[in-house]
Amino acid sequence: MTYFFETYGCQMNTAESAAMNLVLRERGWTGAEDGEKADLVILNTCSVRATAEKRILGRLALYGAMKKKRFFTLLVAGCMAQRLGEALKDKIKAVDYVMGTDARSVFPLILEGLEQGVSVEQGASRIKIEEKPVFSFSSFHLEEGQFRAFIPIMHGCNNFCSYCIVPYVRGREVSRDPGAILREIDLLAERGVREITLLGQNVNSYRWEGDTAGLPGGSSGPGNGEFGFPELLELIARWVENTSIRWIRFLSSHPKDLSSRVIRVMAEHPAFCRHLHLCVQHGSNAVLAAMNRRYTREQYLGLAAEIREAMPGISLSTDILIGFPGETDEDLEQTLDLMERVKFLYAYMYHFNPREGTAAFDLPGRIGEDIKRDRLSRIIALQKRHTVELLKGRIGSREKVLVEGISRKNADELITRTERDEMVVVPGPPSLIGSFREVTLVSLRGNTFRAGSFNPAD
Repeated sequence: MTYFFETYGCQMNTAESAAMNLVLRERGWTGAEDGEKADLVILNTCSVRATAEKRILGRLALYGAMKKKRFFTLLVAGCMAQRLGEALKDKIKAVDYVMGTDARSVFPLILEGLEQGVSVEQGASRIKIEEKPVFSFSSFHLEEGQFRAFIPIMHGCNNFCSYCIVPYVRGREVSRDPGAILREIDLLAERGVREITLLGQNVNSYRWEGDTAGLPGGSSGPGNGEFGFPELLELIARWVENTSIRWIRFLSSHPKDLSSRVIRVMAEHPAFCRHLHLCVQHGSNAVLAAMNRRYTREQYLGLAAEIREAMPGISLSTDILIGFPGETDEDLEQTLDLMERVKFLYAYMYHFNPREGTAAFDLPGRIGEDIKRDRLSRIIALQKRHTVELLKGRIGSREKVLVEGISRKNADELITRTERDEMVVVPGPPSLIGSFREVTLVSLRGNTFRAGSFNPAD
């Protein structure tokens, strides 16, 4: 039997699709080239923004039209499935199964029914989803030749930012057993992985209060016995020293929880890449308070300065949300000013779209669409200028890169990435893919560096 995935949204969804992919492969299923040829089509969905859901609804309508011509099973998973539940099947009649983020334990049961030829209706009646299911982390799946991997370390969010749907579709925070994280790292290292990214809705909130006696060092965190994110980072940095893994990244960091201790651990261990994604969202204290972000612009600027003092040359990226209800022209100017002060390498920029079920949905003072688009265009223009300035200032520098693959535009060139999360195109043979090399950045095309060749070994 064959299957096809469409994955939307964040890296966590990518990792969870990979885990489901592993289950399918282990059961003997084969990946199809596209949804038109698959026995099972899975859409792993996102609900963070309304535009994501609209796009997914469009895809579901397309698959609905396909089902009039041939039979296949359509399964909707992920955050949108969690938010809408069985109502999604009422809305889109072509959907056979809805599997939320906390109901993945039913996935093997769905597959079992399909393998046995049980009808969708019969299979659905056999599958029971607990009222309060317990979240469990899945095993990883790694494609052949993949040298970068995501490792979920926690799930859910307790922050309840007023604009955000994530706590409602992902649930409360659950941290993963550090021993299980180390075992997954070992498995990835055995497969030749060179770079790992630790994932969580807010990795800084990682807290493990279980047994740590079996961990290297045999002790938990200081004081109250809690094993937190700094302890986990320290543990992983030492653990990978004797493996193929050389670079460590993590996503995402909430500014209110990024501690000085985390910064020190990063600075002390060269395995941590000199890049950090630190979501600011806005530059106005009034808007930050309305967003329930629980930090001020002054605190964010102080944090950025502390990071750069500890790790000179580190690049910072961020998310910026413009057009929040009640936002004034002065609030916009404060955001532009914060961007001028920090100078992010890149940013994910978007304007506010009300999400039903969040605290911000009913806030007064909504901004008109034309004003939101105009303000967003100013933010984007400034960020483009900063990106170009920062990248141009890097020309001539010598950098270590991880060779990731062959360029789609030229088969004689390779795509590589610096630890600062910059892309570099370099002529070279495919045999170098998966290795670390050094290059000199000689020019810039768009936001991608070019290097004439790989530097000879010292």
